[in-house]
Amino acid sequence: MTTAPTAQPGPHDDIPLIRLNPLGKDHHGEAAALRDAGRATGGVVRVLLPGDLPAWALTTHELVRWLVTDAPVSKNYRNWSAVREGRLAPDNPIIGMVMVDNLVTADGEDHQRLRRPIASHMTRRRTELLAPRITGIATALLDELPRHTDSRGVVDLRAHYTSQLPLRVICELLGVPAADRPRMRHLVDTIFRTDTTGDQVTRAQEAIPGFLNELIELRTRDRGDDLTSALITDREQGRTVMTDSELAGTLWVMATAGHETTISLTTNTIRALLAHPDQLHQVQHGSLTWPTVIAEILRWDPPIGNFIGRYPSADLPIPGTNVIIGAGEAILAPYTAVGRDPIHHGDDAHLFDPARLQQGDLAFGGGPHTCPGSALAHLETLTAVPLLFDRHPNLRLAVPADQLPPMASIFTNSAAVLPTHLGEPT
Repeated sequence: MTTAPTAQPGPHDDIPLIRLNPLGKDHHGEAAALRDAGRATGGVVRVLLPGDLPAWALTTHELVRWLVTDAPVSKNYRNWSAVREGRLAPDNPIIGMVMVDNLVTADGEDHQRLRRPIASHMTRRRTELLAPRITGIATALLDELPRHTDSRGVVDLRAHYTSQLPLRVICELLGVPAADRPRMRHLVDTIFRTDTTGDQVTRAQEAIPGFLNELIELRTRDRGDDLTSALITDREQGRTVMTDSELAGTLWVMATAGHETTISLTTNTIRALLAHPDQLHQVQHGSLTWPTVIAEILRWDPPIGNFIGRYPSADLPIPGTNVIIGAGEAILAPYTAVGRDPIHHGDDAHLFDPARLQQGDLAFGGGPHTCPGSALAHLETLTAVPLLFDRHPNLRLAVPADQLPPMASIFTNSAAVLPTHLGEPT
């Protein structure tokens, strides 16, 4: 890619401006609008975030891959002019996804220092060792499903399966007591939603440090075979260097990254297969594999719709365009938009086709900031979804897929409910 040398930073009023819907009413319609607007600019669009905060969105796979792997940008929210100038209000619903101090918002050596302990404990091999426990939890949840059917014979799989499995897995991994799991789920849900009131945002922001500090205090007194205990021990024995707030922030990253994305990935996979019976038949009879189905979901209907969190510390020329994004502005990665980028994925990118030649997805980011929970999300989805269809091969949606209400979020791309008829179990 080349950069036009004559471009100058400026307001770029000629570039389309799209307001992102905080209710998340139509992620893919919004994504299509972003792609359409980006065609005239080489893939750069202006957007308005909640609170009428301006930002930029890159709308092609190539540009977002550059953004998350090679672009000279900071992840530190303090570099965003909206934060420095006090325009990001404390009751703005995006604040919990932006103003956090942890490895997600750290740069350079600090990022490596904070990520290294997680990487050492969450290797792919160690994650795979969780498979028997994940299978056990999923099987128990499937055993309980019939008891959750209503008078019409309908059960909400999101409420009773796809949300419960990741919650139980991550809480066991972190050593969160069973009694505190609903509390953690509520806090994570509030942070990801963007339809929340100012009071709800404020209460969640105030409650998160207390929840994390209580967990650290508990596992300091009562060590277990969990990640929190391991990180505390690493710090005490000098294997890692973390402040108290950095330790809490690391646990919060794992609570969110290892939990929320998995809920949406499993929900989206089930929804897509029930809406595409031919592909479901193929995977049930072995002509498609489950990994190829999951790879296609990550491209076609990723769990995270948009991710905010990159800020140029100097004026940033956007490759292949005449746009320069000014220092201190925010750049958005719209994963739903680039997943169906026809330039990268072909003219049929809008179609769900697990048999296609996969060109790679960006659903978990890329580069040094690749989501630390991605391997766990893959493992849980590759466990939960096949087990569900093995148990209930005649599963069907209780309402059409396009009528399922979405999660009220510019971040989370998924259905808020997944009502189904289980059919006769095997």
